[in-house]
Order: sequence, then structure tokens, then C-alpha cells
Amino acid sequence: MIHIAGILRSVMETGVRYGRMIKFSHSVFALPFALSAVVLAHGVQPVRVWDVVWILVAMVSARSAAMGFNRIADVAFDGRNPRTAGRELPSGKLSVQATLRFVSFFSVLFVFSASMLGRLCLYFSVPVLAVLFGYSYTKRFTRFCHLYLGFAISLAPLGAWIALTDSFSPGVLFLSLGLMAHIAGFDIIYACQDTEFDQREGLFSLPAVLGVDAALRISALLHLLSVICFLLVHPFFDLHWLYPAAVGVIALLFTIENAIVTPGRLDRIHIAFFHINSVIGVILFAGILAGKVLR
Repeated sequence: MIHIAGILRSVMETGVRYGRMIKFSHSVFALPFALSAVVLAHGVQPVRVWDVVWILVAMVSARSAAMGFNRIADVAFDGRNPRTAGRELPSGKLSVQATLRFVSFFSVLFVFSASMLGRLCLYFSVPVLAVLFGYSYTKRFTRFCHLYLGFAISLAPLGAWIALTDSFSPGVLFLSLGLMAHIAGFDIIYACQDTEFDQREGLFSLPAVLGVDAALRISALLHLLSVICFLLVHPFFDLHWLYPAAVGVIALLFTIENAIVTPGRLDRIHIAFFHINSVIGVILFAGILAGKVLR
């Protein structure tokens, strides 16, 4: 019994290390948007429980593979950056070889889950992985790396819609564009922490290229664009008025987020990240769910 307990404890500790490496808790940012697309798709045709299950598996596995790959690609930079030197790979808590196995496992799981959603999803699964993995190198050569990250994550609701309806919808496109602007805007804010490091390393984050003040103004504009795109979802699906009310709450949260993080108060980034940014997707999902149910 003691031997079995030791094995279980070791497995749990390893799982926690992997979870910390990929910041599993941050899945909350994109997952509600994919589930929002599921709710909207249900208005077009009935959604089966197993379809929802495979969408969730696809979401988690794609994100896990992409985050693991990102940690491998950035291990040298992370080791030189005081803010990230304690992460699992540069600190030696996990090896590159073990992380490669982790990435391979979840890549295969993503392709398999996509195949369970239909042939079209299977065909797109490998290109989607390539897009997700490609983000890890964008900061090395372009200031548009934040938009690229937003685009990669914005594939989640669009992919869920296509998986369930085998069709395209302008309304879901606006949902994806809103997510892209939302993620890109906050990624710019988050990158402000590493401005000096990025400049020393020759990396092309917007704060490093344009300065923190200009980068924060661009972030605010992207969040404004995000709100506009979320509002444009409304006429395509004739949602209840509670949906635009939810978008109004999101607009208020964006305003607070961009107000509390200033060039002189970058220490507030974690407040914006954990206490404000993390609930935006949940509020949007609640608004879409209420908007559909009450209609």
C-alpha cells in the first residue's frame, strides 16, 4: 500500500508540474468562447453530447500541445529572463525530452479528437497545430506577434462551429475576431513586463519596439475593436437583450483593465490578468447562453 501511495503521489506531482508548465488554469480564456459557439450552433442543428465532449478534448489537447511546444522553443530565453527563470524547463524541474513526449501525446490526441468530429476537422487538424506551434517563433521577427497569438486562439470558436454545422457563419466570424482582438490586446499588456529584456534580446514585442506607452494605447484600441465585434454577433443570431448587456459589462471590464495598467504601474498587470481578464470569456458565454435560452 505504501508503494502504491508513493507511485500515486509521484504521478500527481508530475501532473502538477506539467499543469504549471502549460498554465492549465488559463484555459478559461478560450474555452468559454468555444462553448459559446456550441450554444449558437445548437440553434442551427441539435448538438450531441459526444460532440461537445470531443470539442472539449480537442481544445484542451491543442492548447496543451501548443503551450508545451512554446516552452521548448523559448527555454533559452526563459532561462535568461529573471521573471521566467523559475519555470519548469529552465529550472530543470522538467526535461526537454519529457516535454517533447508531452507535446507529442497531446498532438496525437488533438488529431484523434478532430477525427471524431468529422473528416473536415481531421483535414484541418494538422494545419491548426502548425499555426499554434508557429506562434512560438513570431516574437523573433515581427511586432505583430500579439495579433498572431490572438488569431491562433480565435480559431477555437470558429473550429467548434464548423465541427458542429459543417458550414460558415459571419456571426461566428465576428465572435472569433472579437476573441482575437481581446487576446492580442491583453498579450500586449502582459508583454510590457518584459520590455527591457525583449529589447536586450532583440525580440519584437510591441512594448519593446514602440515603447510601453504606445503599446498600451494600441491595446486599448484592440479592446474597443473586441467590444464592437462582440456586439456585431447580436444581429446574426437575434439574441435576447441580456447579451448586449453582457457585452456592456465586458466593455466596462476592458476600461478598468486599461485604466489600472499604466507605464508607471505595471505591477498591476497580475490584477488585470487574474481578477479582470479571466472572467471576460465567462461573462460572454453567460450572455450568449441567456440570450439563446430567453429567446
